[in-house]
Amino acid sequence: MARRAGVGLIGTTMVAGAAYSAGSRGAQRSAQEASQEQRLNELEAQQTAPPPQTYAPPPPAYAPPPPPPPAASTAASQSDRIEQLKQLADLKQSGVLTTQEFEQEKQRILGS
Repeated sequence: MARRAGVGLIGTTMVAGAAYSAGSRGAQRSAQEASQEQRLNELEAQQTAPPPQTYAPPPPAYAPPPPPPPAASTAASQSDRIEQLKQLADLKQSGVLTTQEFEQEKQRILGS
C-alpha cells in the first residue's frame, strides 16, 4: 500500500484542536481585558465625578413676633393700673384690706 503525502486525518485533527484552543484562549483574554477596561473606566468616573449635592434642610419656620401694643393702649393700661392702685389704697385706708393683702394685690397689679 502506498502512502499518500500529507498530514492525514490525525494531523488535521491536531491542527484543528490547537487552533480551537488558541482561539478560545484569545477570546477569554479579550473578554478579561474588556471587563478590566470597563472596571477601570467606572473607577475613573467615580474619582472625577463631583460629589453628590446634599442640601441642608430649610430652617424651621417661626411665627413672627407679635406687633408691639399701640401707644394709646399702653397709656390706657398705665392709667388703669394707677386707678386700681388708688382704689386699693382706699380699701386699705378704710380697713377692708390688711397690709399683707394690700401688698399682694399691689404686686399682682404691677406684675400684670
